[in-house]
Amino acid sequence: MTTTNSLALEELGSAAQRDRRRRILDATIELASRGGFDAVQMRAVAEKADVALGTLYRYFPSKIHLLVSALARQFEDTQAMVVRRPVPGDTPADRVIYVLKRATRGMQGDAHLTEALTRAFMFADASVATEIHVVGMQLTTMLTRAIHGEEYVEGAQPSEEDVLIARVISDVWLSALVSWVTGRSSAEEVSEHIEAAVRLVLR
Repeated sequence: MTTTNSLALEELGSAAQRDRRRRILDATIELASRGGFDAVQMRAVAEKADVALGTLYRYFPSKIHLLVSALARQFEDTQAMVVRRPVPGDTPADRVIYVLKRATRGMQGDAHLTEALTRAFMFADASVATEIHVVGMQLTTMLTRAIHGEEYVEGAQPSEEDVLIARVISDVWLSALVSWVTGRSSAEEVSEHIEAAVRLVLR
């Protein structure tokens, strides 16, 4: 088992390196959108991103590292949406439900991509711990912002309680997405499950 991590954006010193990483993730998301998890092959990603296969492996040591990093990129986009305008809702539960339902609709709109990203997240082992941590912190920040609403302080460290609440809600949400991807739950059932869980946690 490898313990090598992906190269994070902040570790890339030049604009060319950051652009290369962006192209790799763009190629990964495009391939996953077309054919799901199985369509994301390292050689195909390298060709589409116009990088050497060896270069791709230096940035992302495995397909799972690559797809979990792509999931983090998707959550960055969701978080940017949350930052742009205040999240509607009179209570923390209302705001969290709004954010998660909006994110869920976006992911359900691209079933192949969501299948690829959730499968990678499920398959990730200890070697992908750094990438999983990035995803977790993005979800924690997104949910903490929604919980606190206008009282949220940009850049503030979440409290221990914030982290625990976000972890429980995130686990339920990702589990619900897996149920949808595998056909065990409908989109409506996923929405109802998420809302019930959030209201129980934040009542």
